Amino acid sequence: MNTSPDKRKFAPATQRNREPILEILLQILPKRGTILEVASGTGEHAAFFAYHLAPRIWLPSDPNPELRESIIAWCEYFPCDTIQPPIDLDASSSIWPVEKEPLPEPHISAIVNINMIHIAPWSACLGLMAGAGRILPPGGILYLYGPYKQNGEHIAPSNATFDQSLQAQNPEWGVRNLEDVITAAEARNLTLRQTLSMPANNLSLVFKHN
Repeated sequence: MNTSPDKRKFAPATQRNREPILEILLQILPKRGTILEVASGTGEHAAFFAYHLAPRIWLPSDPNPELRESIIAWCEYFPCDTIQPPIDLDASSSIWPVEKEPLPEPHISAIVNINMIHIAPWSACLGLMAGAGRILPPGGILYLYGPYKQNGEHIAPSNATFDQSLQAQNPEWGVRNLEDVITAAEARNLTLRQTLSMPANNLSLVFKHN
């Protein structure tokens, strides 16, 4: 029996960015293995990507129980054999659940993180890099999507306005400096391989584990 539709949450940006992100993921992700999505949010991306990226296994996650219910509901609405039930994962944790228990499916070969680090404390970004450094194999991919400042400056007026609204909601949130994110990644043996311009003044960052 399907989960009640009222458990499916919606993020309007998903409809706008999922196709451009998919185009990048098809180019950069390993052909096999499990793709861990950190901070899956509503689950709309998870359901969409799992279908289009098969036979890769998609493992969604989120620390918010209401969002995990939404992920389950979306996966029931768009059933796919290659998606796993969402796990409770907080990026800032020192040990992730996937490190405690063996995966039922192939090893994690890539991590995808969309629109998280600006809507979370900086500790979440540091935790994401640390987790990626621990669990990705050599050559494993970390993919990030979102808005970034470059050399301390916003790349568009709309990003500056967005940054102000984020910090008004929570002073620990905000659009991050690209250089700071790169430094945090390099500290965990992750090297930036590509920076790609995306719609709505966002960037795709592709890191590889050394």
